[in-house]
Amino acid sequence: MVADSLSHLEIYRLLAKNNCGRCQLPSCLAFAAAAASGQKKLSDCPLLDEQTKQQLTARLSGKPEQELYRFVKDLSELEQQILGLNLSVIAPRIGGTFQHGRLVIKSLGKEFQIDQQGQVHSECHLIPWVKAPLLAYAASPQHQEITGRWLNFRDLPGGMERQNLFTSRCERLLKELADQHLGLLHDLAELFHGTKAEGFEADTTLILYPLPHFPILISWQAPEDGLDSSLTILFDVCCGVNLPAQMAFSLCIGLAQMFGKIALLHR
Repeated sequence: MVADSLSHLEIYRLLAKNNCGRCQLPSCLAFAAAAASGQKKLSDCPLLDEQTKQQLTARLSGKPEQELYRFVKDLSELEQQILGLNLSVIAPRIGGTFQHGRLVIKSLGKEFQIDQQGQVHSECHLIPWVKAPLLAYAASPQHQEITGRWLNFRDLPGGMERQNLFTSRCERLLKELADQHLGLLHDLAELFHGTKAEGFEADTTLILYPLPHFPILISWQAPEDGLDSSLTILFDVCCGVNLPAQMAFSLCIGLAQMFGKIALLHR
């Protein structure tokens, strides 16, 4: 089976590349990444011919099932860990509160509640790519306060081995969204209680808090003098302590997916 980073690029090469949005994603590149990871079906692209669908399906055979199995397994293990924790003691340590027998954590300004059985409750739509990091954050045996010092994903413990996937499935997709939808990052800051980052030489810099002690910094530079635009996602040093790299990656995948849906409103 071909590596994930290669598969989504091969899918992209066979798409119409017209960013029609009929798959409910903002671009063909976003659809290619979602199809490669099992978040979208190839049939969700109405412009992909049947022969191409069959060829790609054979190449991707088993990948969605493997992704789903891995997340179900992760969630089951994390739920078991929550069973043995005193949520009232954990809450203040990780920047949460304890209310009515549940641990309450704010993610991007929205409230999520974790009960003693490890079930997550929220008015927001929950997907595994976000639910698993929430539980992992609560169950982490170590915890560090925000430092104000920033790292690339590859510099997080365990981040180097996932750097290429992080670049293609998170940074590159967000860059494309920012390029195509001017003002999107400013809207995200307003929607999700983000703050402007100071001291960075970029056209737009904002800090978001997917978890109380897990800030990420998104820096976007517009194209200039023949140079392409650029987008970088940085992590506070504490992120490497408060979440394992695979969960940080999962969280960013979930954010990229959500931001892509929001970008459709800018069409």
